[in-house]
Amino acid sequence: MSLLLLPHCISFLAPRPFPLSVKRRRSSSRTAVYATATEERNNWKKKKRGGGGNGVAVVWFKHDLRIDDHPGLVAASEFDAVVPLYVFDRRILSRFSGEVLEVLLSAIEDLRRSLMDQGSNLMIRFGDAENIVHKIMTEVKASNLIVEEEVEYQLLELIDSVRETLDDISCCEGSPDMLLWRTSLYDLKSLEDLPASYYDFQKLQVPVSSPSISPVLPQAPSELDWGPLPSIDDLLRFLNVTRLEQLEASNLFNDLVDTGLHQQLKEQSLPLAKLIRELRMNFDNRNQSSLTRKTPRKKIPSSAFVAQGGNLVGGGTNSVLNALAGYLRYLEGTGRDDWQELHEKLRSAETRSGASFGALFGPSLRLGIISKRSVFDEAIKYEKDRNGGFLSPFGYSAITVAGAIDTVSSMEWYYLLALNSRRGNEGAHSIRIWRWNGHLIQYAVAGHEGPSILLVHGFGASLEHYRDNLDDLAEAGNKVWAISLIGFGKSEKPNILYTELLWAEMIKDFVDEVVAEPVHLIGNSLGGYFAAIVAGLWPTLVKSVILINSAGNIVPEFSSIAFLKDRQISGPAKFGARLLLPFLRLSLKNIVADCYPVKKERVDEMIINEMTRASHDPGVVYVLENIFSINLSIPLNYLLEGLGEKVLIIQGMKDPIQDSKTMLAMLRKHCPGFSIRELDAGHCPHDERPEEVNSIIRQWVTSLET
Repeated sequence: MSLLLLPHCISFLAPRPFPLSVKRRRSSSRTAVYATATEERNNWKKKKRGGGGNGVAVVWFKHDLRIDDHPGLVAASEFDAVVPLYVFDRRILSRFSGEVLEVLLSAIEDLRRSLMDQGSNLMIRFGDAENIVHKIMTEVKASNLIVEEEVEYQLLELIDSVRETLDDISCCEGSPDMLLWRTSLYDLKSLEDLPASYYDFQKLQVPVSSPSISPVLPQAPSELDWGPLPSIDDLLRFLNVTRLEQLEASNLFNDLVDTGLHQQLKEQSLPLAKLIRELRMNFDNRNQSSLTRKTPRKKIPSSAFVAQGGNLVGGGTNSVLNALAGYLRYLEGTGRDDWQELHEKLRSAETRSGASFGALFGPSLRLGIISKRSVFDEAIKYEKDRNGGFLSPFGYSAITVAGAIDTVSSMEWYYLLALNSRRGNEGAHSIRIWRWNGHLIQYAVAGHEGPSILLVHGFGASLEHYRDNLDDLAEAGNKVWAISLIGFGKSEKPNILYTELLWAEMIKDFVDEVVAEPVHLIGNSLGGYFAAIVAGLWPTLVKSVILINSAGNIVPEFSSIAFLKDRQISGPAKFGARLLLPFLRLSLKNIVADCYPVKKERVDEMIINEMTRASHDPGVVYVLENIFSINLSIPLNYLLEGLGEKVLIIQGMKDPIQDSKTMLAMLRKHCPGFSIRELDAGHCPHDERPEEVNSIIRQWVTSLET
């Protein structure tokens, strides 16, 4: 789909949660082990060996750095002895920025302190989780390993690898068991009960579980070597600074703003080559200084901002809960220094209503310093206090309450979608989850060897738009990847500012972290423009670019970039996004059919149902608002000038959105090195005529590879 015609921007707007539709159900400490499914609770009771006052359990902490509302610890409390364990594994830590690593260390320090207050402790080790867990389980003769369930593919692989090592250990009744647990916001009995649409899910009025009470743990064995807590410098040396430098450059647009380079570029036009050099030099200098030097920051007693950057709420659970109380009470004002500091950060992060909560508290939630249930519980309690014990049917009385509840409800929905994606995942291509900038992203992969191909969809679409390209290209001897960009499909749609640079950077990071080798980059519509940005800024990651009815223009003799002002979402854009949504839903099939003028039968139930489903996802309105601020001012010929003959244009000549004849005439005149293929198709030839497009792509990749 495309930015160029608003009616084709399809995936948007989620209704606000209904305050009175939320029923509360308090989980007992026993049944909270598997808070999302009754049958899993029963499985826990059947599988737990050595419990009931017997045996040793190891609790492996990852993204659950708390003792409050921790079902794994509740279950572990029934054992004779418990060994809490945290492993500094590069595969887990490599995705974190320097500031998040500081928040992590502070949380681990507080977790150890909290466990020691109970007569227990936290064992700290460095290295591969498989080797360390095997060694500890053998040393303490543990019968059970208790660990939180994951949805990210990389961590699922890690957990499976650890599970395999348990088979080599002998305990009282055979090999130890691995017992998985979840902390779900909703008391959903089974994932089979999960509707496809968030709108239908809300109508079910699924009860919300309250946090479980912290258990009393048995005393830890005193003879164990618990290991020292590392400093941030120790951790940086362990992780390798070079890798962290890449991770520190995590948001291209924000880095430009933060360092002042963005203002410099607005004041003078720079050629692309110089822009790239400036960007890379800026990243190198900024990251090196952030990792090797610390700028002193005025420390406020009881401050929740524990890292040197001072932008993320952190510390232990009590510190985060205190910050949450201050956040919710923003409208009341305060004389407390720590809450005044928080309120100042809140105002800076509130780029739109409710955005500050995810910006400030997101890392603490994702590290498990505080659970989503605890946030929801505290927000509802405060809302009731403001309203005499009642909840209004007309919405929440404070923006901060709405921001907190909307954020955790949205995070939980995408977590459930990610869990559900593993069911029925038996086709030729598999659906996987990747976490980018803290958000859950869905992608598909097919094929096991050969050149790598990455498929990028357009605005309003998702990876499903390449339904008949993935497997066919893989069968030709390629490794093929398709991604649902952040804000689309079943990927998370957080309350953030969306720009063409954000999406391009996401593609770059996916190639770097997931594909892990240069790719043939294919993009349709606006996805083609994102692909061109990636090729222009990070050419070493791209073998070739294939643009399918791409957004963007050809501007002869273009040689400089004039940056626009910092992005802002205007009032009319917000209002227009909400007005546009009902029209899009009512007219969806006709709108999409217009993009398929040759084979309208390709607009079937599958593609319409997925677009309709996505249009109800929480947070989707934030994406729709940004269509009014997307910047296509840098022309395609300027971005792709360094690729020469490694650019293929596939153009549907009956595109209702753009003038294909004029576009191709400009390409032939001003980009003579580009290869061009014309098709009797509309705006989405890869889905309208997949056999022809697949044949063209296979021949193109083969010719370049040989």
